[in-house]
Amino acid sequence: MKTLLPVALLALATASVARAQDDRARSSTASANIDADFANTSAATSFSSSDAFLRPSAQPRPKNTLSLAEPRPLAESAEPSPASPDPRYVYGSRDDFRWQLALGISLVRFRSSKYYATGVGTNTSVTYFTNEWLGVEGNLNTAFAPTIYQNEHVKYVSYGAGPKVAWRARKWEPWVHTIVGGVHVLPQTAGFGKNGLGLQVGGGVDYRIYPHLSARAELDWVGTHLFGTWQNSAQANVDIVLHF
Repeated sequence: MKTLLPVALLALATASVARAQDDRARSSTASANIDADFANTSAATSFSSSDAFLRPSAQPRPKNTLSLAEPRPLAESAEPSPASPDPRYVYGSRDDFRWQLALGISLVRFRSSKYYATGVGTNTSVTYFTNEWLGVEGNLNTAFAPTIYQNEHVKYVSYGAGPKVAWRARKWEPWVHTIVGGVHVLPQTAGFGKNGLGLQVGGGVDYRIYPHLSARAELDWVGTHLFGTWQNSAQANVDIVLHF
């Protein structure tokens, strides 16, 4: 009986060791089969690509290559800006300035029932263009004639404002205007005043010499109401015109 007990214990230990080895072999075989099956799936391929992307490369990256994770420099991605257009004056098809200042010499032929006189003086006008063809003009004219009667010099001043219409071409600028205002004339005749109504209708043409400078020739009919009646006179101007 004592001899059988050690033999039984030895047999039980041998069986346990054999069973443990058999279980280990089965576990290794199953793990190998699982790895093989996973390797054949798309998930294994995706995981391998991600792992390769995250794992640093042993070789240095070329300087001129760009990774998908790195943004392109702004200097390389931005397209060159187009060249700025040539500067334009102000507006419109001619791209011209809005303001005109005219300074020049005026020749006035004054005719009335009291006296005739031809005077030379000055002409000044300022025009502001509201669009390409329509402007608003203010005008001041003077003229001084020789002596009449007994040491009486003729002095003529007209002033007013009104619309101006111009065809503003590149070099030539023909235009027409109407000026409504007043007139002051000396010498004063008995029973009548020195001041009256004035109306100026006419036109002219400008020639552009430089962008800021033009030459002008102008001819107008001048109507005045003095001495209780209307007078028909004429006026001619030669000006230089400043554009700004």
